Amino acid sequence: MQMKQAAFLEALSRTLGVDDLLVGDAVAARRCSDWSGAPGGLPLALVRPRNTAEVSRVLRLCTEHRVPLVPQGGLTGLAGAALPSTDAVALSLERMNAVEALDAAAGTMTVQAGVTLQSVQEAAAAQGLMFGVDFGARGSCQIGGALSTSAGGNGVLQFGMMREQTLGLEVVLADGRVLPMLRPMLKNNTGYDLKQFFIGAEGTLGVITRALLRLHPAPKARVTALVAVAQFDDALALLDRLRRYFPGMLAAFELMWRDFVQTSLRWQHLREPFDTAYPLLALIDVTGGDEAGLRETLETGLDEAMEAGVARDVTIAQSHAQARAFWTIREATAELPLHMRPPINLDVSLPMASIGRFVDACRAGLDARWPSHRSLFFGHVGDSNLHVTTDGQSIGGEAEVFERMVYAQVEASGGSISAEHGIGLHKKPYLSASRTPAELATMRAIKHALDPLHLLNPGKILDL
Repeated sequence: MQMKQAAFLEALSRTLGVDDLLVGDAVAARRCSDWSGAPGGLPLALVRPRNTAEVSRVLRLCTEHRVPLVPQGGLTGLAGAALPSTDAVALSLERMNAVEALDAAAGTMTVQAGVTLQSVQEAAAAQGLMFGVDFGARGSCQIGGALSTSAGGNGVLQFGMMREQTLGLEVVLADGRVLPMLRPMLKNNTGYDLKQFFIGAEGTLGVITRALLRLHPAPKARVTALVAVAQFDDALALLDRLRRYFPGMLAAFELMWRDFVQTSLRWQHLREPFDTAYPLLALIDVTGGDEAGLRETLETGLDEAMEAGVARDVTIAQSHAQARAFWTIREATAELPLHMRPPINLDVSLPMASIGRFVDACRAGLDARWPSHRSLFFGHVGDSNLHVTTDGQSIGGEAEVFERMVYAQVEASGGSISAEHGIGLHKKPYLSASRTPAELATMRAIKHALDPLHLLNPGKILDL
């Protein structure tokens, strides 16, 4: 085995430059883990190609020598999809980080897979445009990784997930063949839409090397409001009203249960936003071309919601600083690793009408088993996404029991065990809660067709 590995590494060194191949102690410890905190193994080698041709040669060598390969982006994933094993090559796209082209008239941008989300956002903003996906790891996550998990975040309600932001991809298959699918047409009805196989596949079907992204005109104005509601059904009624008032302009509808709000305020030393501690707070962003008109319409809509008893209290941000302060409450998720030991964060989606009942059932189950549990409920409820987070210490370290309990409720509600974090290793045992046997068999057939030796990110998503 060692002789075979030595021969493979020798061939790899001839293919790449001196700085592009790292082995042993030269591989940084951070390459063995991701934001989930779960440990991986020290990979056989770390390769850092500079272009698609080098990626192709690396994959061809891996196929010839039967060596597994694990693609890595910014390592901000929470499901363990980028964790390497000791017999695998880790392939980092960090050096393929260029914004290659931006066509402002067409609203498109061509990028290499290693470019960060923040770089894409900044390049778009410089042309008066915006990219439709945003989330907290923007400065570290890479576009290839965001595509591989079909990441979502704060803009999904208005623009959709990464899948909806992508016109084309360039992908390298397991045997080194390149699929050049960077066609800029929105209408392209020529058989199977092959790019969709690779979005959300977490590197198990091919390595994304370049992407053609959609851009949108940047709104000239954004108005933010914080609205208190008494129960989840009122939040749904409020969401329906706002969609009717602002068709296509409702950019965010984040819902925070009292446990989350109280914890966020305590952690960040913030004041209560209202005189009364309400059961639920909705954080709302609307966008458009005229701030005065947006503000007037939002005030009218929220006044009517108050009169109808849907909203209990309202405050509309009067400045960018106040809007930022409202969002600071929601973004307490960055504080989770500092205050929870460890945080166990589940990312699920559910039929919208059932979210309130789901939260009540989860909380009742948690109260019964762990009366002193410290759990938080919050999420992008405007797009059916809910996060359930608990402090691992507060449940006696019984993470697996906690996960089974929550995912059983997800299955009973007809929901998804992963809204935007992917499956990776961590959620693989529960995939059957959201996929039928026929669906799983079809996924395995696709995997076998595109990666018959099962060398690409083995062990992730599916057991084969």
